[in-house]
Amino acid sequence: MLRFLKRIGIDTYMLLLLGTVLLGLVLPARGVAAVGLSQVTYWAVALLFFIYGAKLDPSSVKAGMMNWRLQGLSFIATYVVFPLLGLGVAAIFGDLLGPEVTMGLLFLSVLPSTVQSSIAFVSMAGGNVPAAICSASLSNMLGVVLTPTLAALVLHAGDGSVSLDAMVRIGSQILLPFILGQLLRPWVGGFVKAHKMLTLVVDRGAILLIVYSAFGAGTVSGLWASIPPASLIALIGVMLAFLALVFGVISGIGRAFRLPGPDRSVLFFCGSTKSLASGLPIAAALFPAETVGAVVLPVMVYHMSQLLVCAMIAQHSARKVQAQMLAA
Repeated sequence: MLRFLKRIGIDTYMLLLLGTVLLGLVLPARGVAAVGLSQVTYWAVALLFFIYGAKLDPSSVKAGMMNWRLQGLSFIATYVVFPLLGLGVAAIFGDLLGPEVTMGLLFLSVLPSTVQSSIAFVSMAGGNVPAAICSASLSNMLGVVLTPTLAALVLHAGDGSVSLDAMVRIGSQILLPFILGQLLRPWVGGFVKAHKMLTLVVDRGAILLIVYSAFGAGTVSGLWASIPPASLIALIGVMLAFLALVFGVISGIGRAFRLPGPDRSVLFFCGSTKSLASGLPIAAALFPAETVGAVVLPVMVYHMSQLLVCAMIAQHSARKVQAQMLAA
Protein backbone atom coordinates (compact mmCIF):
# COMPACT_ATOMS: atom_id res chain seq x y z
CA MET A 1 0.00 0.00 0.00
CA LEU A 2 2.77 2.44 0.97
CA ARG A 3 4.63 1.58 -2.24
CA PHE A 4 1.53 2.40 -4.32
CA LEU A 5 1.02 5.70 -2.49
CA LYS A 6 4.64 6.68 -3.15
CA ARG A 7 4.17 5.97 -6.85
CA ILE A 8 1.32 8.51 -7.06
CA GLY A 9 3.26 11.12 -5.08
CA ILE A 10 1.92 10.46 -1.57
CA ASP A 11 4.75 9.62 0.82
CA THR A 12 5.04 9.62 4.61
CA TYR A 13 5.24 13.40 4.74
CA MET A 14 2.08 13.82 2.65
CA LEU A 15 0.28 11.39 4.97
CA LEU A 16 1.45 13.51 7.89
CA LEU A 17 0.06 16.61 6.15
CA LEU A 18 -3.32 14.96 5.60
CA GLY A 19 -3.33 13.76 9.20
CA THR A 20 -2.53 17.29 10.34
CA VAL A 21 -5.50 18.61 8.35
CA LEU A 22 -7.83 16.10 10.01
CA LEU A 23 -6.39 16.94 13.42
CA GLY A 24 -7.05 20.63 12.85
CA LEU A 25 -10.65 19.84 11.86
CA VAL A 26 -11.53 17.53 14.74
CA LEU A 27 -9.17 18.65 17.51
CA PRO A 28 -8.15 22.29 17.00
CA ALA A 29 -6.09 24.19 19.55
CA ARG A 30 -8.21 26.42 21.74
CA GLY A 31 -7.61 29.00 24.45
CA VAL A 32 -4.23 28.68 26.11
CA ALA A 33 -3.28 25.84 23.76
CA ALA A 34 -3.93 28.08 20.74
CA VAL A 35 -1.78 30.82 22.23
CA GLY A 36 0.97 28.29 22.88
CA LEU A 37 0.68 26.92 19.34
CA SER A 38 0.98 30.44 17.95
CA GLN A 39 4.19 30.97 19.92
CA VAL A 40 5.66 27.60 18.91
CA THR A 41 4.84 28.27 15.25
CA TYR A 42 6.36 31.74 15.46
CA TRP A 43 9.65 30.50 16.89
CA ALA A 44 9.77 27.45 14.62
CA VAL A 45 9.58 29.75 11.60
CA ALA A 46 12.16 32.11 13.13
CA LEU A 47 14.49 29.15 13.73
CA LEU A 48 13.95 28.02 10.15
CA PHE A 49 15.12 31.38 8.79
CA PHE A 50 18.03 31.51 11.21
CA ILE A 51 19.14 28.17 9.77
CA TYR A 52 18.68 29.48 6.23
CA GLY A 53 20.86 32.47 7.09
CA ALA A 54 23.50 30.33 8.75
CA LYS A 55 23.93 28.00 5.80
CA LEU A 56 23.67 30.50 2.92
CA ASP A 57 26.78 32.04 1.47
CA PRO A 58 26.45 35.88 1.35
CA SER A 59 27.38 35.87 -2.32
CA SER A 60 24.32 33.69 -2.99
CA VAL A 61 22.09 36.17 -1.18
CA LYS A 62 23.52 39.02 -3.25
CA ALA A 63 22.89 37.00 -6.40
CA GLY A 64 19.28 36.51 -5.31
CA MET A 65 18.80 40.27 -4.91
CA MET A 66 20.50 41.00 -8.22
CA ASN A 67 18.45 38.50 -10.20
CA TRP A 68 16.21 41.27 -11.52
CA ARG A 69 14.51 39.17 -14.17
CA LEU A 70 13.33 36.58 -11.64
CA GLN A 71 12.32 39.21 -9.06
CA GLY A 72 10.47 41.19 -11.73
CA LEU A 73 8.61 38.13 -12.98
CA SER A 74 7.65 37.16 -9.41
CA PHE A 75 6.30 40.66 -8.81
CA ILE A 76 4.32 40.64 -12.06
CA ALA A 77 2.94 37.16 -11.30
CA THR A 78 1.73 38.24 -7.85
CA TYR A 79 0.37 41.72 -8.58
CA VAL A 80 -0.53 41.68 -12.29
CA VAL A 81 -1.13 38.16 -13.63
CA PHE A 82 -2.91 36.85 -10.55
CA PRO A 83 -5.37 39.81 -10.31
CA LEU A 84 -6.18 39.53 -14.01
CA LEU A 85 -6.91 35.82 -13.63
CA GLY A 86 -9.02 36.60 -10.57
CA LEU A 87 -11.12 39.08 -12.54
CA GLY A 88 -11.70 36.44 -15.21
CA VAL A 89 -12.71 33.72 -12.73
CA ALA A 90 -14.99 36.17 -10.87
CA ALA A 91 -16.72 37.11 -14.13
CA ILE A 92 -17.40 33.43 -14.91
CA PHE A 93 -18.39 32.14 -11.45
CA GLY A 94 -19.67 35.33 -9.78
CA ASP A 95 -23.35 34.34 -9.99
CA LEU A 96 -22.61 30.90 -8.53
CA LEU A 97 -20.57 32.23 -5.60
CA GLY A 98 -22.63 35.29 -4.71
CA PRO A 99 -21.44 38.89 -4.33
CA GLU A 100 -19.64 38.69 -0.96
CA VAL A 101 -17.71 35.49 -1.74
CA THR A 102 -16.87 36.85 -5.20
CA MET A 103 -15.51 39.94 -3.48
CA GLY A 104 -13.36 37.59 -1.40
CA LEU A 105 -12.06 35.90 -4.56
CA LEU A 106 -11.03 39.29 -5.97
CA PHE A 107 -9.47 40.24 -2.65
CA LEU A 108 -7.51 36.97 -2.69
CA SER A 109 -6.09 37.83 -6.10
CA VAL A 110 -4.37 41.02 -4.85
CA LEU A 111 -2.80 39.53 -1.71
CA PRO A 112 0.99 39.19 -1.35
CA SER A 113 2.76 35.86 -1.55
CA THR A 114 3.18 33.60 1.44
CA VAL A 115 6.55 33.95 3.14
CA GLN A 116 7.25 30.97 5.38
CA SER A 117 5.57 28.23 3.37
CA SER A 118 6.64 29.39 -0.12
CA ILE A 119 10.31 29.56 0.92
CA ALA A 120 10.04 26.21 2.67
CA PHE A 121 8.53 24.67 -0.49
CA VAL A 122 11.30 26.17 -2.64
CA SER A 123 13.87 24.71 -0.27
CA MET A 124 12.15 21.32 -0.27
CA ALA A 125 12.05 21.31 -4.09
CA GLY A 126 15.77 22.13 -4.37
CA GLY A 127 15.13 25.65 -5.70
CA ASN A 128 16.94 28.96 -5.31
CA VAL A 129 16.33 29.71 -1.62
CA PRO A 130 18.15 33.11 -1.48
CA ALA A 131 16.04 34.37 -4.38
CA ALA A 132 12.90 32.97 -2.74
CA ILE A 133 13.64 34.82 0.50
CA CYS A 134 14.11 38.06 -1.45
CA SER A 135 10.97 37.51 -3.56
CA ALA A 136 8.61 36.52 -0.75
CA SER A 137 9.82 39.18 1.69
CA LEU A 138 9.67 41.93 -0.94
CA SER A 139 6.19 40.80 -1.99
CA ASN A 140 4.89 41.13 1.57
CA MET A 141 6.60 44.45 2.27
CA LEU A 142 5.15 45.96 -0.91
CA GLY A 143 1.84 44.23 -0.23
CA VAL A 144 1.22 46.36 2.84
CA VAL A 145 0.71 49.27 0.41
CA LEU A 146 -0.19 47.53 -2.86
CA THR A 147 -2.86 45.14 -1.58
CA PRO A 148 -5.16 47.80 -0.04
CA THR A 149 -4.61 50.05 -3.06
CA LEU A 150 -5.38 47.33 -5.60
CA ALA A 151 -8.31 46.10 -3.49
CA ALA A 152 -9.76 49.61 -3.40
CA LEU A 153 -9.43 49.86 -7.19
CA VAL A 154 -10.72 46.38 -8.00
CA LEU A 155 -13.45 46.15 -5.37
CA HIS A 156 -14.34 49.86 -5.10
CA ALA A 157 -13.90 49.41 -1.36
CA GLY A 158 -12.82 53.01 -0.83
CA ASP A 159 -9.87 54.28 1.11
CA GLY A 160 -8.47 52.16 3.92
CA SER A 161 -5.49 52.27 6.18
CA VAL A 162 -3.43 49.20 7.06
CA SER A 163 -1.35 48.80 10.19
CA LEU A 164 2.36 48.11 10.05
CA ASP A 165 1.99 44.88 12.08
CA ALA A 166 2.58 42.75 9.00
CA MET A 167 5.84 44.52 8.20
CA VAL A 168 6.98 44.29 11.83
CA ARG A 169 6.20 40.57 11.89
CA ILE A 170 8.14 39.96 8.68
CA GLY A 171 11.08 41.91 10.06
CA SER A 172 11.13 40.16 13.44
CA GLN A 173 10.22 36.65 12.34
CA ILE A 174 11.87 36.43 8.91
CA LEU A 175 14.49 39.05 8.19
CA LEU A 176 16.03 39.46 11.67
CA PRO A 177 16.65 35.71 12.22
CA PHE A 178 18.01 35.44 8.68
CA ILE A 179 20.41 38.36 9.26
CA LEU A 180 21.49 36.89 12.61
CA GLY A 181 22.16 33.58 10.87
CA GLN A 182 24.29 35.40 8.30
CA LEU A 183 26.23 37.26 10.99
CA LEU A 184 26.85 34.07 13.00
CA ARG A 185 27.55 31.98 9.92
CA PRO A 186 31.35 31.82 10.52
CA TRP A 187 30.69 30.09 13.85
CA VAL A 188 27.52 28.03 13.26
CA GLY A 189 27.45 27.56 9.47
CA GLY A 190 29.60 24.44 9.54
CA PHE A 191 27.41 22.82 12.19
CA VAL A 192 24.21 23.53 10.22
CA LYS A 193 25.64 22.19 6.96
CA ALA A 194 26.90 19.07 8.72
CA HIS A 195 23.45 18.36 10.21
CA LYS A 196 21.14 18.43 7.19
CA MET A 197 18.48 16.52 9.10
CA LEU A 198 18.07 19.56 11.37
CA THR A 199 17.07 21.74 8.42
CA LEU A 200 14.74 19.02 7.12
CA VAL A 201 12.95 18.61 10.44
CA VAL A 202 12.54 22.36 10.99
CA ASP A 203 11.55 22.89 7.33
CA ARG A 204 8.78 20.32 7.30
CA GLY A 205 7.80 20.82 10.91
CA ALA A 206 7.11 24.50 10.26
CA ILE A 207 4.78 23.62 7.36
CA LEU A 208 2.90 21.09 9.51
CA LEU A 209 2.42 23.73 12.19
CA ILE A 210 1.16 26.25 9.62
CA VAL A 211 -1.33 23.72 8.20
CA TYR A 212 -2.63 22.73 11.64
CA SER A 213 -3.01 26.38 12.68
CA ALA A 214 -4.88 27.31 9.49
CA PHE A 215 -7.37 24.43 9.61
CA GLY A 216 -7.77 24.66 13.38
CA ALA A 217 -8.49 28.39 13.22
CA GLY A 218 -11.30 27.76 10.75
CA THR A 219 -12.80 25.13 13.04
CA VAL A 220 -12.61 27.27 16.19
CA SER A 221 -14.16 30.29 14.47
CA GLY A 222 -17.12 28.14 13.36
CA LEU A 223 -16.37 28.92 9.73
CA TRP A 224 -17.00 25.40 8.47
CA ALA A 225 -20.21 24.92 10.47
CA SER A 226 -21.75 28.21 9.28
CA ILE A 227 -21.57 27.40 5.57
CA PRO A 228 -24.17 25.24 3.74
CA PRO A 229 -22.47 22.11 2.37
CA ALA A 230 -23.56 22.84 -1.22
CA SER A 231 -22.09 26.35 -1.12
CA LEU A 232 -18.86 25.12 0.40
CA ILE A 233 -18.52 22.39 -2.23
CA ALA A 234 -19.11 24.92 -5.02
CA LEU A 235 -16.54 27.30 -3.51
CA ILE A 236 -13.96 24.53 -3.10
CA GLY A 237 -14.50 23.47 -6.71
CA VAL A 238 -14.02 27.02 -8.01
CA MET A 239 -10.93 27.55 -5.82
CA LEU A 240 -9.35 24.31 -7.01
CA ALA A 241 -10.02 25.32 -10.63
CA PHE A 242 -8.53 28.76 -9.88
CA LEU A 243 -5.50 27.10 -8.27
CA ALA A 244 -4.97 24.86 -11.31
CA LEU A 245 -5.31 27.84 -13.66
CA VAL A 246 -2.79 29.92 -11.69
CA PHE A 247 -0.33 27.03 -11.46
CA GLY A 248 -0.58 26.39 -15.19
CA VAL A 249 -0.16 30.04 -16.22
CA ILE A 250 2.75 30.79 -13.88
CA SER A 251 4.49 27.53 -14.76
CA GLY A 252 4.08 28.49 -18.41
CA ILE A 253 5.64 31.91 -17.77
CA GLY A 254 8.70 30.25 -16.24
CA ARG A 255 9.11 28.02 -19.28
CA ALA A 256 8.44 30.87 -21.74
CA PHE A 257 11.23 32.97 -20.20
CA ARG A 258 13.51 29.89 -20.07
CA LEU A 259 14.32 30.28 -16.41
CA PRO A 260 16.65 27.65 -14.96
CA GLY A 261 15.00 24.98 -12.80
CA PRO A 262 15.86 26.50 -9.38
CA ASP A 263 14.53 29.91 -10.49
CA ARG A 264 11.35 28.37 -11.92
CA SER A 265 10.69 26.92 -8.47
CA VAL A 266 10.91 30.42 -6.99
CA LEU A 267 8.55 31.90 -9.57
CA PHE A 268 6.13 29.00 -9.18
CA PHE A 269 5.90 28.87 -5.39
CA CYS A 270 6.27 32.60 -4.69
CA GLY A 271 4.13 33.72 -7.62
CA SER A 272 1.20 31.34 -7.14
CA THR A 273 0.74 31.31 -3.36
CA LYS A 274 -1.25 33.83 -1.31
CA SER A 275 -0.75 34.79 2.32
CA LEU A 276 -3.51 34.14 4.83
CA ALA A 277 -1.46 35.85 7.54
CA SER A 278 -1.35 39.09 5.55
CA GLY A 279 -4.86 38.70 4.16
CA LEU A 280 -6.78 38.55 7.44
CA PRO A 281 -5.58 41.85 8.97
CA ILE A 282 -5.85 43.68 5.63
CA ALA A 283 -9.42 42.36 5.17
CA ALA A 284 -10.32 43.55 8.66
CA ALA A 285 -9.06 47.02 7.75
CA LEU A 286 -10.85 47.20 4.39
CA PHE A 287 -14.24 45.56 4.90
CA PRO A 288 -17.15 45.93 7.34
CA ALA A 289 -17.14 43.43 10.21
CA GLU A 290 -20.33 41.74 9.01
CA THR A 291 -18.81 40.86 5.63
CA VAL A 292 -15.26 39.92 6.64
CA GLY A 293 -16.12 36.25 7.26
CA ALA A 294 -17.47 35.74 3.74
CA VAL A 295 -14.63 37.77 2.21
CA VAL A 296 -11.85 35.75 3.84
CA LEU A 297 -13.46 32.36 3.14
CA PRO A 298 -12.01 32.09 -0.42
CA VAL A 299 -8.65 33.15 1.01
CA MET A 300 -8.77 30.35 3.60
CA VAL A 301 -9.88 27.70 1.10
CA TYR A 302 -7.23 28.73 -1.44
CA HIS A 303 -4.56 28.99 1.26
CA MET A 304 -5.27 25.52 2.63
CA SER A 305 -5.48 24.00 -0.85
CA GLN A 306 -2.20 25.57 -1.93
CA LEU A 307 -0.41 24.18 1.12
CA LEU A 308 -1.46 20.62 0.33
CA VAL A 309 -0.93 20.80 -3.44
CA CYS A 310 2.37 22.70 -3.19
CA ALA A 311 3.66 20.19 -0.67
CA MET A 312 2.92 17.39 -3.12
CA ILE A 313 4.57 19.28 -6.00
CA ALA A 314 7.61 20.14 -3.88
CA GLN A 315 7.99 16.52 -2.83
CA HIS A 316 7.79 15.40 -6.47
CA SER A 317 10.39 18.00 -7.48
CA ALA A 318 12.69 16.91 -4.64
CA ARG A 319 12.56 13.29 -5.80
CA LYS A 320 13.24 14.41 -9.39
CA VAL A 321 16.29 16.45 -8.33
CA GLN A 322 17.56 13.59 -6.22
CA ALA A 323 17.19 11.14 -9.11
CA GLN A 324 19.09 13.51 -11.42
CA MET A 325 21.92 13.83 -8.88
CA LEU A 326 22.17 10.05 -8.55
CA ALA A 327 22.16 9.66 -12.35
CA ALA A 328 24.97 12.21 -12.65
